[in-house]
Amino acid sequence: MGIEAAGKARADEGMVGGAVHDAGGPVAISDGQERIGWYPYYALGVLLLVYIFNFVDRQILAVLAEDIKADLGVSDAQLGFLYGTAFAVFYATFGVAFGRLADTWNRTKLITLGLGFWSLMTTASGLARGFLPLAACRFGVGVGEASASPAAFSLLYDYFPPRLRTTALGIYSSGISIGSGLGLFLGGLILKAWADHFPDPALAPLGLRGWQAAFIAVGVPGIVMALWVSTLREPPRGGRDGIVSRDHPHPFRETGAMLAGMVPLFNWPGLLRDGGRKAVMVNLVAGLAIILSAAGLVQLTRDLPQWIAMAIGFYAVFSWGQTLALRDPVVFGLLFRGRSLIRIILGGSATVFMLPALMFWFVPFLQRFYGVNSGEAGAVMGAAYAGLGLGGVLVGGVVADRLRKRLPKGKLIIWLAGMGTSLLAAFISLTTHYLPLAYGAMFIAHFGASVAYGPWISMVNDLMLPRGRATVSAFAYMVNTMIGIALGPYLIGQVSDMLAASGMQSGEALRQAMLTGLAVTVVGVIVVLTVLRHFEEDEENLVDRAKALGESM
Repeated sequence: MGIEAAGKARADEGMVGGAVHDAGGPVAISDGQERIGWYPYYALGVLLLVYIFNFVDRQILAVLAEDIKADLGVSDAQLGFLYGTAFAVFYATFGVAFGRLADTWNRTKLITLGLGFWSLMTTASGLARGFLPLAACRFGVGVGEASASPAAFSLLYDYFPPRLRTTALGIYSSGISIGSGLGLFLGGLILKAWADHFPDPALAPLGLRGWQAAFIAVGVPGIVMALWVSTLREPPRGGRDGIVSRDHPHPFRETGAMLAGMVPLFNWPGLLRDGGRKAVMVNLVAGLAIILSAAGLVQLTRDLPQWIAMAIGFYAVFSWGQTLALRDPVVFGLLFRGRSLIRIILGGSATVFMLPALMFWFVPFLQRFYGVNSGEAGAVMGAAYAGLGLGGVLVGGVVADRLRKRLPKGKLIIWLAGMGTSLLAAFISLTTHYLPLAYGAMFIAHFGASVAYGPWISMVNDLMLPRGRATVSAFAYMVNTMIGIALGPYLIGQVSDMLAASGMQSGEALRQAMLTGLAVTVVGVIVVLTVLRHFEEDEENLVDRAKALGESM
């Protein structure tokens, strides 16, 4: 896909008479300060609701975990698998393919289809009667949710001018906190109401348990919401950057090639065609190494589903990278050969190792360690996550945008400040034995992490061409998901099971296991610190680096 200068763009690509046209009408350009109409803010509101649904469906499992454990007889490691690995591997694998589709097809249609599908899978979770059916539904939720954020980030960059983008992404990212908080709050509320009305599950409608009713209650509205999302307009891709990308002539063929590129044997014809025998041999050796590693981990942990899923995920990541390098060397080069972008993604993902794991396990921790009931834990943590998370992403986005005007590294500084605060507060929360302090410190930890989120994903997009933003966002989410979500909750559950089996009280075992996640977060912060020297130069030289890699502009 070539890129043409904005001054030469055709009228149907969004540039007419010196004014940029977007979904909300023409946007005049005056002294570099674009005046935007109401539509971008309306679209941002709709996309925010989509992201809220995304995390309600994802996070509600945390407050339902103890009931699911008791009803289905699963272990902590299996709960970590349901929350993390079962969801994350499919989210990561399909995310990169959907990111490619978002860069080549209609983004609003993609989000519509994804929202409808993951809401249907959440509803189906409420009908599951065993561990494996519930895991299969979580696979489906991961596939559907993979469609949302890469497409949304790309849309927001085309709806808003550069001076407002981090703020817009921060507002959108508040869906994480609002959705997570609502998931906890609604889950606890529904559990209590169901138990009050149907103390004997045999007399409940369809014999449903409270946790099953909760899944159905939050899944059905998302199916309706998908109809609303389908009405959003599609803005010109890259119009606000003066770099308007031509539409890809075969978006589904390109996406199919990306998906096939992650499947053993099916990817070999493409690798042979585009990279020769050497590419096939490299893929084969990598696949065998991943299989052997997974087999060793299965022997160590006796957990076959976890490491089969992880092996699939890591093979998909490697094969995707090979396919991208052969089919789009420019985007591949900007992603992997720059000094800043890949470190920001890896370091940020390592910090996420702690955060989803803590968000998932903190409610069971309160129940086991302090004896707090699910209703109280869900209500308190849900309200705090929603309120403080919303405040955090708004503060992070606005402050990062303003600081960026004075300091080129402003976004990076805000990220480091937010994550440093979050790490310290999480440590205090897990080492105190005073419940109010544990609550308060975890609130601060969540606020700090929320401050950091908008600047992180904004930096990722700032260091990529418009035509590759959905792809790089999908890759960032893939790494984020594989490190932070697929491994984090599971490993904490595994360590908790081991400590409990050794005779440690279950609440203390979980507390010690959660503390282990903080070490990975420290490593992630250190990795991002190494970017301070190069970030400004890499951002300024983006176009020159793209041309050097072969981009025609």
